[in-house]
Amino acid sequence: MTKIPKEYEDLLLEIQRADFVLVELTLYLDTHPYDQQALEQFNHCAHHSKQLKQQFEQLYGPLMQFGESYSAYPWQWSRGPWPWQI
Repeated sequence: MTKIPKEYEDLLLEIQRADFVLVELTLYLDTHPYDQQALEQFNHCAHHSKQLKQQFEQLYGPLMQFGESYSAYPWQWSRGPWPWQI
C-alpha cells in the first residue's frame, strides 16, 4: 500500500472538523432558526469547508462520488486510498 503523506491526513482531519461543526450547527439551527449569530457561523463554516474540500481535491483527487466531485483525466475515483480508508 502507498504511504499516505502527513499533509493528506492533516487536510482530511481539518475537513472532518469543519464538517463536524456544520453538523452540530445544523442540529442547533433546526431548533433555533432565528439565531442570527449561529446562522452566520454556519455560513462561515460552510464556506471554509468548501474551500478545504476544493484544496484537497486539487492536491489528492475527488472526495465524493456521484457528481459531487470533478475528476481530472484519467478517471481518478478508482485510485486509492479513499478518504474513509485512512
